[in-house]
Amino acid sequence: MGYRVAVVGATGNVGREMLNILEEVNFPVDKIHAIASRKSIGVPVAFRDNNVPCEDVEQFDFSKVDIVLMSVSGAFSKEWAPKIGAQGPIVIDNSSAWRMDPDVPLIVPEVNPDDVAYAHKKNIIANPNCSTVQLVVALKPLHDRARIRRAVVATYQSVSGTGKAAMDELWDQTKAVFVLGPGEPKVYPKQIAFNVIPYAGTFRDDGYTDEEAKMWNETHKMLDPDIKLTVTCVRVPVFVGHSEAVHLEFEAPLDEDEAREILREAPGVVVIDKHEPTGYMTPKEAQGEFSVFVSRIRKDPTVEHGLALWVVSDNLRKGAALNAVQIAELLHQRGLIRQKALV
Repeated sequence: MGYRVAVVGATGNVGREMLNILEEVNFPVDKIHAIASRKSIGVPVAFRDNNVPCEDVEQFDFSKVDIVLMSVSGAFSKEWAPKIGAQGPIVIDNSSAWRMDPDVPLIVPEVNPDDVAYAHKKNIIANPNCSTVQLVVALKPLHDRARIRRAVVATYQSVSGTGKAAMDELWDQTKAVFVLGPGEPKVYPKQIAFNVIPYAGTFRDDGYTDEEAKMWNETHKMLDPDIKLTVTCVRVPVFVGHSEAVHLEFEAPLDEDEAREILREAPGVVVIDKHEPTGYMTPKEAQGEFSVFVSRIRKDPTVEHGLALWVVSDNLRKGAALNAVQIAELLHQRGLIRQKALV
C-alpha cells in the first residue's frame, strides 16, 4: 500500500519538480494531492498520466495524508508547517523557516541520514538551501577522510533559485538587449542579462548576505561546526543549475588523485575531471540530472593540505525537489512514516 502525499506549492518551479521526481523514482504514492493558494484552485498539474487539479490550502484536511512536501515562502511555512504537522503527517519543508530550529532535523541523505530519527519532534524536516546541498554532498566524503579546516566558496547561482519571475526577467532582458535595450529590472536590483550580480538575499550588518550566512550555518549544523567557511554568492545569467568554486584546507594531507577516487565512490557524486577543453561539467549539462558533479580537482599550493574543486548541480532537483523526495524515501526505508488507516 502506498502513501497519501500532498505537495504544497504545487504550481511553482520546485513544486512541479517534486511531482515529476515522485513519479521518476516511483515513490510509493497511493493518492496525490496538489495544494496551492486560493488563486490557483483548479489549476491542473501533471502527475503520472493524469492532470491533478489544485486544492485550496485553507480548506484542505491534512489529517488524511501521510506526508507533505512543501515549497512555499518562509513566512507561509512558519504559519502552516506546525498546523500541518499537528494533524499527523511529516512535513518536508523547502523554505528557510525551520533550518536552524534545534528541534527540526536539517537533512541531506548522503550527509546526515541518521538525523531523520528526530523527525517526529515537530513532524517537520527542513530541506537545506540549494547551494548548501550540493556543497555538503561534495565535502562530506573528503571531510571524513582528512577533516576540512577551512573552506572558501564562491557560488554562481542560476536565476531559477529566485523563482519563475526571475527566469522571466532574464528571458525578457536577453531579448530586449537586441531590440531597444532592457527596461528597469524588477526582480533583481541590477540587470541580470549579460551580467553577474555579487549579491543574493539581503545584506547583514557584517557585510555578508543572509544567503551567504545560510551556507555556513547549514553546513555547520549538518556536517561540522568547526569548519571555517566563508562564502560569496553571485547570481549569474543561467536559467537552471548552480555552480561553486570551492577551495579547501585540510588538517591532514590529501592529494588530488586520492580525492578524485574518494569522490568517485561517494553517494550522489559524479566526477567529470579530465585535463582537456571539455573535461568538466557546466550547469547546462547538469540540468535535469540527479547528481552533484565535481570537476577541476587540483592542488591549492597557497595553503598546506589544500585542494580546489568545481561543483555543479541542478538546483531545482538535487538542490530542492530531489533532496526532499530522497528524504521521503529515507523515512519510508526506516519505517518512520505513520500511515493512517484508509477510510
